[in-house]
Amino acid sequence: MWRLLVKLIFWLRGGSLKLLTIALLILLVWGTLSPVGTLIWWADEGVQLLGLKTNPKVMPISPNTSISKSSQLNCYIVFLPGVGDFSANQLTSGEELFLDSLIAAHPSCIAVSDVFPYSAANESLGGKRVLAPLWNFADRAQGWLAISNVVIKIRNLWRFAISADPRYGPIYNQGIATAIIERMNAQQPIPEKPQIILLGTSGGVQVALGAADYLKRNLEADIAVVSLGGVFAGTNGFKVSDRVYHLHGEFDWVENIGAIVFPSRWRWSVASPFNQARLQNRYTVASSGAHAHDGAEGYFGENLNNKGVTYVDLTLQQVNQLPIWSAKK
Repeated sequence: MWRLLVKLIFWLRGGSLKLLTIALLILLVWGTLSPVGTLIWWADEGVQLLGLKTNPKVMPISPNTSISKSSQLNCYIVFLPGVGDFSANQLTSGEELFLDSLIAAHPSCIAVSDVFPYSAANESLGGKRVLAPLWNFADRAQGWLAISNVVIKIRNLWRFAISADPRYGPIYNQGIATAIIERMNAQQPIPEKPQIILLGTSGGVQVALGAADYLKRNLEADIAVVSLGGVFAGTNGFKVSDRVYHLHGEFDWVENIGAIVFPSRWRWSVASPFNQARLQNRYTVASSGAHAHDGAEGYFGENLNNKGVTYVDLTLQQVNQLPIWSAKK
């Protein structure tokens, strides 16, 4: 064993190309095995949802019809963050400020921010996982080792890809929808036909759109999706969402990736759900300002722009101007 390890070390010293080759092979294997966690979730939780177990765990997938229709709390803002997140409760200070300010401006809404969009079981990377030590190290690394955080983004990107995949996406997205319903119900018993605003950034928007189909089916909810520099395909969610708003920053080149790599977003794919929503004016695109994709000048950045306004406040201004709030005041 030791001889093999020594030989491998000497082989890797042969050049950076060999090291990159190994890294690429690891990523390919990693990507191939990514759906396994989703399939394991389905084997356990999915059969319960279908009622195939004699004593299934009670899942709050039905609206609570006992809630008074005159209740002041009549909408849920479900926030799904980008691929850099480690767990469901790891919001940046800018994200927390944004959600707190949004709820203060719209007191009839409740924020649901404890859904981890990169786990069908809503389990953080530091949970009971085989690779939990690796994820914990990457999340806590300081100094030059902080670059290891990229492995978390790569791992979450694979989950983003699963959500958009027509083979595994239906299972994965149902898991996320179940987690959303559980956390909604924990915040406030779900009324009949609730109003749900799925608000996300980066890869979280794709997961939000993927979950929308199941939220509509289970709750008969009025659904609006708000994308802040989101990267998404043009299939999931567009048929059931009443409106989809895509806000993009002037210096955010990442959000363009979705329109390039997903054929369902191409203009000549006229029959795709995305293009049908666009042609029916249920999909709206607008500039959010001089935002980058992330960081101090991103949508939740706390730096000041040239007008003396923080980037997160600029985002808040743009979101508050959307017509989705008129029915919720």
